[in-house]
Amino acid sequence: MLNQPTNQPTNQPTNQPTNQPTNQPTNGLCKLAPFLKWAGGKRQLLPELAKYVPDTYGTYFEPFLGGGAFLLSAELGLSGKAVVNDFNPELINAWKMVKTQPKKLIAQLEIFKQANSKEFYLELRGWDRSVEGVESHTQIERAARFIMMNKTGFNGLWRVNKAGQNNVPYGSYANPKIFDADNILHVSQFLKAHQVEFKVGDFAKAVKKADTGDFVYFDPPYIPISTTASFTSYSSEFGLAEQVKLRDTFKALKDRGVKVLLSNSDVPMIHELYAEIGTIEQIQVHRAIAANAKSRTKVGEVLIRSW
Repeated sequence: MLNQPTNQPTNQPTNQPTNQPTNQPTNGLCKLAPFLKWAGGKRQLLPELAKYVPDTYGTYFEPFLGGGAFLLSAELGLSGKAVVNDFNPELINAWKMVKTQPKKLIAQLEIFKQANSKEFYLELRGWDRSVEGVESHTQIERAARFIMMNKTGFNGLWRVNKAGQNNVPYGSYANPKIFDADNILHVSQFLKAHQVEFKVGDFAKAVKKADTGDFVYFDPPYIPISTTASFTSYSSEFGLAEQVKLRDTFKALKDRGVKVLLSNSDVPMIHELYAEIGTIEQIQVHRAIAANAKSRTKVGEVLIRSW
């Protein structure tokens, strides 16, 4: 498979973990890194994810794209087409502009970088509160806004209220690295080379065309791991109904001969949902557990595969 590390073990059975090496994210062109700072991002999990990448596969689908660490990684070793999705239209717009107009995006980011301050951040945040809305701005301006707010907002969060308005406070970082121009250009080249198709919306619709031999990775909002967070009373935008719908989608894809990999919290409900339809691997991952980035601990997560 094109772009995989040259020292990858060969002659592995296609239905078993391949134990690929854990190189830094690269593709056949250069080293790549996510251009966003993403809460719950998968860079730490790449060595584990690498073990479960099929030796060969058709189209790659990622219905919860976020920062895209796995998409860009050598561990995935993307060799063909990819279809990626997220429910956040501003996120997907940023990805599209990186792919199609990276130089214009870099130029706009440089302008925004020079204006970095709490006042400017609040001005950008206010775009979705104005009468005109964010849609009154160009796609390049919206993409630069998203990246700028991601890199200068508190903890790299992107959070909106019920009105769809971003409500993350300014991060007050001394010298944030807002963008890496070379990396954006390299990511753009990668996205074009692999004809990456972007979608916005429901995760189940995003994988409707996945068929035998394709590979799907689900990285949904995790079930809370707090001992006080009962899953039956879990009530976020991605709650019980969505987790059950995801399980059903996982099973439907498996029945069509699609290789499916899913990550989530290591909690009893996940084991109940997937016990009969997937192989559950338990892992430990270092995660921040508080607003203080230094407050990190190992937490239990699972990788569930359809084979």
